[in-house]
Amino acid sequence: MATPTRRERLLAGSARAATGTAGYLDDRLGLGRWLAPNLRKLFPGHWSFLLGELALYAFVMLLLTGTFLTLFYKPHPEEAYASVVAISTEVRGGLLVRQLHHWAATVFVLSIVAHLFRVFFTGAFRRPRELTWMIGVTLFALVLFESFLGVSLPADQLGGTGLRQADSLLLSIPLVGTYLSAFLFGGSFPGDAVPRLFVAHVLLVPGILAALVPLHALVLTWRQKHTDFRGPGVSGVPFFPSFVVKQGITSLGTFALISALATLVIVNPVWLHGAYTPAGPPPSAQPFWYYGVLDGALRLVPAWELTLGGFTLSLGLLLPMLALAAFFTVLLLYPSLERRFTGDRRTHDVLDLPSAAPVRTALGIAVITLFTVVWAATWTAHPVVLYGLRVAVLVLPPLAYAVTLAVCRARGR
Repeated sequence: MATPTRRERLLAGSARAATGTAGYLDDRLGLGRWLAPNLRKLFPGHWSFLLGELALYAFVMLLLTGTFLTLFYKPHPEEAYASVVAISTEVRGGLLVRQLHHWAATVFVLSIVAHLFRVFFTGAFRRPRELTWMIGVTLFALVLFESFLGVSLPADQLGGTGLRQADSLLLSIPLVGTYLSAFLFGGSFPGDAVPRLFVAHVLLVPGILAALVPLHALVLTWRQKHTDFRGPGVSGVPFFPSFVVKQGITSLGTFALISALATLVIVNPVWLHGAYTPAGPPPSAQPFWYYGVLDGALRLVPAWELTLGGFTLSLGLLLPMLALAAFFTVLLLYPSLERRFTGDRRTHDVLDLPSAAPVRTALGIAVITLFTVVWAATWTAHPVVLYGLRVAVLVLPPLAYAVTLAVCRARGR
């Protein structure tokens, strides 16, 4: 009789542990019939499936540190900046918690972007997981908006300049722009922006996130089961104890990474920027990378204006907003769009290698190239460099598409 392999022994031990746990809880709570199969449920073992978990644990860190900061922050226009400085210099551990909060936000957004890449390039968004994809895209948009609110709350020169830029974008919208600006700021800028942004940042958006994150990461994923890469036999590890142990290691690793960054690398030193004054000098720092794309697009689009029906349209402000709105709309509807163009209506539980879907992969690389060029414009105001980047926006994405398509098709052959 063949000696069991290490993997077979691990699976057998996991099955015994799951059965014992289910029996223990069934004797006391009557949950054994539900627990037994779910504790043996297999989860993919590939490292890329942990990207979503990184985002989840960064979100937990954001909630914990945000609760601490809320106890000391004063959401009033005259006191906001001073309270943030006091948190950093007078509250014991306050600067560390601020750093933890900022770096958790950075890891959160970065993990979401990486997770989005993994799902897109492997085709994990296809039937029956379209709803999971749409909720994920909605979460991505909400997180970017939440990040912008958080950066604006210190009321320093960096946050105030970004808020002033947002007000200009709102005012450029025909017909309703002035009403939207007055609603957001409670009158003319800056108005009562700080308390309104505080409510949205602390209550409104986190409440929506707290409802959507479990639905996206737990309920739908558990119900629809995980996708996995093609391979021989059944792959993955049981939920208990193998996957639970892996999640424990991932969570501790995420917290350790954020803590190390918060301890060693300073971010957003508001005392260097100073309190926001409309006539003050431009901020000494660049916008945070997770909304720098919009700032770069505003620099790249010339200050065009168009008069229609007595209305002057500021195309230099409208076009970046319309382009970003179009991008999120296409991203949200992409599963339906791909199904319509390919005619593929099958159920997919096995993932694609990126080279096996040349058109999709080429589209993704082209979009990444486009956003990279636009984001690069955030770091310069030199006219010659901006003209070069304008040419690059038109040339590099199609070139990246063509090269990626050729490489994927060559690998396919």
